[in-house]
Amino acid sequence: QVQPVESGGGLVQAGGSLRLSCAASGRTFSRYAMGWFRQAPGKEREFVAAISWSGGATAYADSVKGRFTISRDNAKNTVYLQMNSLKPEDSGVYSCAAAGTAVITEQYVYWGQGTQVTVSS
Repeated sequence: QVQPVESGGGLVQAGGSLRLSCAASGRTFSRYAMGWFRQAPGKEREFVAAISWSGGATAYADSVKGRFTISRDNAKNTVYLQMNSLKPEDSGVYSCAAAGTAVITEQYVYWGQGTQVTVSS
C-alpha cells in the first residue's frame, strides 16, 4: 500500500513558479506509476500529469504541456510537479495519486489529501 502526502502549494502571482512534492510511504512506491490531478471550485477533478514507475514515460494534459514537468526520485519515494508560467486558471487543489500499475493508466488507487495552489492575476 502507498500513502501519498502532498506539499509545496501556496499563493503565487501569474507568471510565477511552484514545485509540488508528493512523498509516499510504502516500500512499493517505485513499482507504481504516479499522477497529479487538480480540482477547482465548482469543477470536476482533472488530470494534470503522470509518470511511469521508472520515470521513462510521462503524460500531460494539453493545458499544461510546456509549462509543467513531472519527475520522480524513487530513492526518496517522492514525485514532483514543477509548475512554471502559472496562470490563474491553474488554481485549485492539487492531489497526488498512485496507480495500481507500473505504467501510466487512467486508474489510480491511492490518493493524497491535496495541496492548495492559488495563482493571482
